[in-house]
Amino acid sequence: MFLITDPHFYAVAIPAVLLLGISKSGFGAGFGSLAVPLMALAVTVPQAAAILMPVLLLMDVLGMAAFRKNVDRRLLMFMLPWGLLGIVIGAMLFKVLDPKVVAGIVGVVTLLFLAQRLVFPPRPDSLPPPRWAGVLLSITSGFTSFIAHAGGPPINAYVIPQRLSPVVFSGTLAFFFFFMNLSKWIPYAWLGLLDVSNMLTSLALLPFAPLGVWAGVRIAHRIKPQLFYRLLYLGMFLTGCKLVWDAVAIT
Repeated sequence: MFLITDPHFYAVAIPAVLLLGISKSGFGAGFGSLAVPLMALAVTVPQAAAILMPVLLLMDVLGMAAFRKNVDRRLLMFMLPWGLLGIVIGAMLFKVLDPKVVAGIVGVVTLLFLAQRLVFPPRPDSLPPPRWAGVLLSITSGFTSFIAHAGGPPINAYVIPQRLSPVVFSGTLAFFFFFMNLSKWIPYAWLGLLDVSNMLTSLALLPFAPLGVWAGVRIAHRIKPQLFYRLLYLGMFLTGCKLVWDAVAIT
Protein backbone atom coordinates (compact mmCIF):
# COMPACT_ATOMS: atom_id res chain seq x y z
CA MET A 1 0.00 0.00 0.00
CA PHE A 2 3.05 2.29 0.22
CA LEU A 3 5.53 3.59 -2.30
CA ILE A 4 8.57 1.55 -3.31
CA THR A 5 11.59 2.26 -1.10
CA ASP A 6 14.17 -0.05 -2.68
CA PRO A 7 17.24 2.08 -3.65
CA HIS A 8 17.94 -0.27 -6.57
CA PHE A 9 14.57 0.65 -8.08
CA TYR A 10 15.31 4.39 -7.96
CA ALA A 11 18.81 3.81 -9.36
CA VAL A 12 17.18 2.65 -12.60
CA ALA A 13 13.87 4.57 -12.39
CA ILE A 14 15.35 8.08 -12.16
CA PRO A 15 17.52 7.69 -15.31
CA ALA A 16 14.50 6.13 -17.03
CA VAL A 17 12.35 9.18 -16.20
CA LEU A 18 15.07 11.56 -17.38
CA LEU A 19 15.34 9.66 -20.68
CA LEU A 20 11.58 9.85 -21.08
CA GLY A 21 11.64 13.59 -20.45
CA ILE A 22 14.33 14.17 -23.04
CA SER A 23 12.44 12.01 -25.53
CA LYS A 24 9.25 14.02 -24.96
CA SER A 25 11.07 17.05 -26.31
CA GLY A 26 11.63 15.17 -29.55
CA PHE A 27 15.38 15.21 -29.07
CA GLY A 28 16.53 11.65 -28.50
CA ALA A 29 13.01 10.34 -29.13
CA GLY A 30 14.37 6.86 -29.72
CA PHE A 31 15.71 6.69 -26.17
CA GLY A 32 12.27 7.01 -24.55
CA SER A 33 11.39 3.39 -25.24
CA LEU A 34 14.29 2.35 -22.99
CA ALA A 35 12.40 3.58 -19.90
CA VAL A 36 10.27 0.50 -19.25
CA PRO A 37 13.08 -2.00 -20.03
CA LEU A 38 15.32 -0.10 -17.61
CA MET A 39 12.72 -0.10 -14.85
CA ALA A 40 12.02 -3.77 -15.55
CA LEU A 41 15.43 -4.46 -14.02
CA ALA A 42 13.79 -3.74 -10.65
CA VAL A 43 10.03 -4.36 -11.10
CA THR A 44 7.76 -6.19 -13.53
CA VAL A 45 7.00 -4.67 -16.93
CA PRO A 46 3.28 -4.06 -16.15
CA GLN A 47 4.18 -2.37 -12.86
CA ALA A 48 6.81 -0.20 -14.55
CA ALA A 49 4.27 0.84 -17.19
CA ALA A 50 1.71 1.71 -14.51
CA ILE A 51 4.18 3.75 -12.43
CA LEU A 52 5.08 5.82 -15.48
CA MET A 53 1.47 6.80 -16.28
CA PRO A 54 1.31 10.03 -14.18
CA VAL A 55 4.90 10.86 -15.17
CA LEU A 56 3.97 10.56 -18.84
CA LEU A 57 0.89 12.75 -18.38
CA LEU A 58 2.96 15.56 -16.86
CA MET A 59 5.62 15.22 -19.57
CA ASP A 60 3.01 15.27 -22.33
CA VAL A 61 1.49 18.48 -20.99
CA LEU A 62 4.91 20.12 -20.72
CA GLY A 63 5.85 18.96 -24.21
CA MET A 64 2.64 20.31 -25.75
CA ALA A 65 3.13 23.65 -24.01
CA ALA A 66 6.68 23.91 -25.34
CA PHE A 67 5.79 23.02 -28.95
CA ARG A 68 2.16 24.19 -29.21
CA LYS A 69 2.96 26.34 -32.26
CA ASN A 70 5.03 23.66 -34.01
CA VAL A 71 2.63 20.92 -35.07
CA ASP A 72 1.93 19.33 -38.45
CA ARG A 73 -1.83 19.14 -37.88
CA ARG A 74 -2.60 17.22 -41.05
CA LEU A 75 -0.08 14.50 -40.18
CA LEU A 76 -1.30 14.40 -36.59
CA MET A 77 -4.97 13.99 -37.56
CA PHE A 78 -4.04 11.18 -39.94
CA MET A 79 -2.08 9.21 -37.32
CA LEU A 80 -4.34 9.69 -34.29
CA PRO A 81 -7.32 7.44 -35.17
CA TRP A 82 -5.06 4.55 -36.12
CA GLY A 83 -2.92 5.01 -33.02
CA LEU A 84 -6.04 4.88 -30.83
CA LEU A 85 -7.08 1.67 -32.60
CA GLY A 86 -3.71 0.24 -31.58
CA ILE A 87 -4.44 1.22 -27.97
CA VAL A 88 -7.72 -0.71 -28.09
CA ILE A 89 -5.98 -3.80 -29.51
CA GLY A 90 -3.28 -3.54 -26.83
CA ALA A 91 -5.87 -3.34 -24.06
CA MET A 92 -7.67 -6.43 -25.39
CA LEU A 93 -4.47 -8.48 -25.65
CA PHE A 94 -2.62 -7.14 -22.60
CA LYS A 95 -3.19 -10.23 -20.43
CA VAL A 96 -2.52 -12.64 -23.28
CA LEU A 97 0.80 -11.39 -24.65
CA ASP A 98 4.07 -11.26 -22.75
CA PRO A 99 5.18 -7.59 -22.78
CA LYS A 100 8.80 -8.65 -23.29
CA VAL A 101 7.87 -10.58 -26.43
CA VAL A 102 6.03 -7.51 -27.74
CA ALA A 103 9.05 -5.38 -26.88
CA GLY A 104 11.25 -7.83 -28.80
CA ILE A 105 9.04 -7.46 -31.88
CA VAL A 106 9.34 -3.68 -31.58
CA GLY A 107 13.11 -4.05 -31.36
CA VAL A 108 13.30 -6.15 -34.53
CA VAL A 109 11.09 -3.71 -36.46
CA THR A 110 13.25 -0.81 -35.26
CA LEU A 111 16.50 -2.45 -36.33
CA LEU A 112 15.04 -3.43 -39.72
CA PHE A 113 13.98 0.18 -40.29
CA LEU A 114 17.46 1.44 -39.45
CA ALA A 115 19.07 -1.19 -41.68
CA GLN A 116 16.83 -0.11 -44.54
CA ARG A 117 17.82 3.54 -44.01
CA LEU A 118 21.51 2.55 -44.00
CA VAL A 119 21.44 0.29 -47.05
CA PHE A 120 19.05 2.49 -49.02
CA PRO A 121 19.66 6.03 -47.74
CA PRO A 122 16.89 8.48 -48.67
CA ARG A 123 17.51 10.93 -51.49
CA PRO A 124 16.42 14.58 -51.39
CA ASP A 125 13.73 13.83 -53.98
CA SER A 126 12.50 10.59 -52.38
CA LEU A 127 8.81 10.37 -51.53
CA PRO A 128 7.47 9.93 -47.97
CA PRO A 129 6.19 6.45 -47.01
CA PRO A 130 2.78 5.48 -48.44
CA ARG A 131 -0.36 6.04 -46.37
CA TRP A 132 -0.84 2.32 -45.80
CA ALA A 133 2.55 2.26 -44.06
CA GLY A 134 1.41 5.17 -41.90
CA VAL A 135 -1.74 3.26 -40.95
CA LEU A 136 0.20 0.12 -40.04
CA LEU A 137 2.92 1.93 -38.10
CA SER A 138 0.42 4.15 -36.24
CA ILE A 139 -1.55 1.07 -35.13
CA THR A 140 1.68 -0.65 -34.11
CA SER A 141 2.76 2.44 -32.18
CA GLY A 142 -0.51 2.55 -30.24
CA PHE A 143 -0.33 -1.17 -29.52
CA THR A 144 3.28 -1.19 -28.29
CA SER A 145 2.69 2.04 -26.40
CA PHE A 146 -0.07 0.38 -24.40
CA ILE A 147 1.89 -2.81 -23.72
CA ALA A 148 5.24 -1.30 -22.73
CA HIS A 149 5.26 2.48 -23.47
CA ALA A 150 7.36 1.56 -26.53
CA GLY A 151 5.38 3.41 -29.16
CA GLY A 152 8.25 5.66 -30.23
CA PRO A 153 10.19 3.45 -32.70
CA PRO A 154 7.20 2.44 -34.88
CA ILE A 155 5.85 5.98 -35.28
CA ASN A 156 9.39 7.33 -35.77
CA ALA A 157 9.74 4.95 -38.71
CA TYR A 158 6.85 6.77 -40.38
CA VAL A 159 7.48 10.36 -39.27
CA ILE A 160 11.26 10.55 -39.78
CA PRO A 161 11.02 10.15 -43.60
CA GLN A 162 8.61 13.14 -43.65
CA ARG A 163 11.73 15.27 -43.10
CA LEU A 164 10.11 17.67 -40.67
CA SER A 165 12.16 20.29 -38.85
CA PRO A 166 13.27 19.21 -35.35
CA VAL A 167 10.70 21.43 -33.59
CA VAL A 168 7.78 20.35 -35.84
CA PHE A 169 8.83 16.71 -35.44
CA SER A 170 8.90 17.20 -31.66
CA GLY A 171 5.60 19.08 -31.51
CA THR A 172 3.68 16.63 -33.68
CA LEU A 173 4.80 13.62 -31.63
CA ALA A 174 4.20 15.48 -28.36
CA PHE A 175 0.52 15.90 -29.25
CA PHE A 176 0.28 12.39 -30.70
CA PHE A 177 1.53 10.72 -27.53
CA PHE A 178 -0.53 12.98 -25.27
CA PHE A 179 -3.69 11.50 -26.75
CA MET A 180 -2.20 8.00 -26.80
CA ASN A 181 -1.23 8.13 -23.13
CA LEU A 182 -4.45 9.84 -22.05
CA SER A 183 -6.48 7.04 -23.62
CA LYS A 184 -4.63 4.42 -21.54
CA TRP A 185 -5.93 5.54 -18.15
CA ILE A 186 -9.30 3.79 -18.19
CA PRO A 187 -7.95 0.47 -19.55
CA TYR A 188 -5.06 0.54 -17.07
CA ALA A 189 -7.49 1.11 -14.20
CA TRP A 190 -9.73 -1.69 -15.53
CA LEU A 191 -6.72 -4.03 -15.56
CA GLY A 192 -5.98 -3.16 -11.91
CA LEU A 193 -2.59 -1.56 -12.58
CA LEU A 194 -3.26 1.87 -11.02
CA ASP A 195 -3.03 0.84 -7.37
CA VAL A 196 -2.01 3.08 -4.46
CA SER A 197 1.58 1.81 -4.27
CA ASN A 198 2.25 2.45 -7.94
CA MET A 199 0.71 5.92 -7.85
CA LEU A 200 2.64 6.98 -4.73
CA THR A 201 5.87 5.74 -6.33
CA SER A 202 5.02 7.74 -9.44
CA LEU A 203 4.56 10.89 -7.35
CA ALA A 204 8.05 10.38 -5.92
CA LEU A 205 9.44 10.34 -9.47
CA LEU A 206 7.45 13.34 -10.77
CA PRO A 207 10.03 16.03 -9.82
CA PHE A 208 12.47 14.50 -12.31
CA ALA A 209 10.02 14.75 -15.22
CA PRO A 210 10.29 18.52 -15.88
CA LEU A 211 14.08 18.35 -15.67
CA GLY A 212 14.30 15.88 -18.55
CA VAL A 213 11.75 17.77 -20.67
CA TRP A 214 13.50 21.10 -20.03
CA ALA A 215 16.88 19.71 -21.10
CA GLY A 216 15.46 18.13 -24.24
CA VAL A 217 13.50 21.24 -25.30
CA ARG A 218 16.57 23.46 -25.01
CA ILE A 219 18.58 21.07 -27.16
CA ALA A 220 15.81 20.59 -29.77
CA HIS A 221 15.59 24.35 -30.36
CA ARG A 222 19.35 24.64 -30.90
CA ILE A 223 20.45 21.45 -32.64
CA LYS A 224 21.04 21.21 -36.40
CA PRO A 225 18.59 18.91 -38.23
CA GLN A 226 21.34 16.60 -39.53
CA LEU A 227 22.77 16.02 -36.06
CA PHE A 228 19.24 15.76 -34.62
CA TYR A 229 18.38 12.82 -36.86
CA ARG A 230 21.74 11.13 -36.37
CA LEU A 231 21.19 11.11 -32.61
CA LEU A 232 17.64 9.95 -33.18
CA TYR A 233 18.95 6.99 -35.18
CA LEU A 234 21.44 6.24 -32.41
CA GLY A 235 18.66 6.22 -29.85
CA MET A 236 16.55 3.92 -32.00
CA PHE A 237 19.51 1.58 -32.52
CA LEU A 238 20.23 1.29 -28.80
CA THR A 239 16.53 0.85 -28.07
CA GLY A 240 16.16 -1.85 -30.71
CA CYS A 241 19.18 -3.76 -29.37
CA LYS A 242 17.96 -3.54 -25.77
CA LEU A 243 14.42 -4.69 -26.62
CA VAL A 244 15.67 -7.62 -28.70
CA TRP A 245 18.06 -8.60 -25.91
CA ASP A 246 15.22 -8.60 -23.39
CA ALA A 247 13.16 -10.87 -25.65
CA VAL A 248 16.04 -13.32 -26.22
CA ALA A 249 16.94 -13.38 -22.53
CA ILE A 250 13.59 -14.93 -21.53
CA THR A 251 13.89 -17.88 -23.95
